[in-house]
Amino acid sequence: MKSDLFMEIEENSTTENEKHLKNKSNLMTQIEYSISKKIDLFNSSLPRYAVRSMLACLFLALGTAIAFYIAIRMQEAIPGLEKMAYAFMFSWSLVMILFMNAELGTSNMLYTTIGVYRKKMTVSFAVKLLFTCILFNLIAGVLCGFLLSLTSPFSHLEAENYMFSGIASKLTKSTGQILVEGMFANIVVNIAVLVSLRMKDDAAKVMAIIFIIFIFAFLGYEHVIANFPAFSLAYFSSHGAIAEMTAGNVMHNLLFTLIGNFIGGGLVMGLGYAWLNNTESKYVD
Repeated sequence: MKSDLFMEIEENSTTENEKHLKNKSNLMTQIEYSISKKIDLFNSSLPRYAVRSMLACLFLALGTAIAFYIAIRMQEAIPGLEKMAYAFMFSWSLVMILFMNAELGTSNMLYTTIGVYRKKMTVSFAVKLLFTCILFNLIAGVLCGFLLSLTSPFSHLEAENYMFSGIASKLTKSTGQILVEGMFANIVVNIAVLVSLRMKDDAAKVMAIIFIIFIFAFLGYEHVIANFPAFSLAYFSSHGAIAEMTAGNVMHNLLFTLIGNFIGGGLVMGLGYAWLNNTESKYVD
């Protein structure tokens, strides 16, 4: 027969084990593993990190190009369905980015915020990683936009088409509208990221990503990284003829979209889920 002392020790041990299990979040474990890979790559090979960041905007540029071109053709064939066609095809961009392990600035807003909150990286390192990622996203976005403008689908576009009118509309939005749309855009993007982490089947991941990204693409919300190739492709394809595309309008859109994206992806989704899973409750992700 066990003494009361041994029984008390076993009960305390069991309680501690249960508490440990309650604290364990599979989602946070996966995110921390991804964060560790990003830190390791950034510290060990900055050129490789830069290339992965450029690949993200290459895939985004390809998705943007096919989305715009199909929307333009749809506008001619079946007016009214062009926006739906654009949103569906654009959604494949994030599929390529996630499956090809590219570094996207807006999803890294979530990762770096969680990394800082969970003390996996310092604030200065997080800023440096995020700045580097967005910088090389920008370089690739402009370069890919220029190169795609030289291809046959974009070499002879009519002045009034879905892409030119859509970009002109983006560039005339108010500051408040850009901030709110930027926030919701990156909430949606990072919902897709988190959902894909929770799923095991690749086909299911693809379907989930497409239908989630469709939300912000169809609603026309503002995503700073997506705007890099979109603005560049429109500018070079139109030979600078879009009246609303001034340096001031472009900088205004990109700056406040960036801020809105960080609020949505970094604070709402990143900080929000990091805090929700920093608990002794059984209710963790």
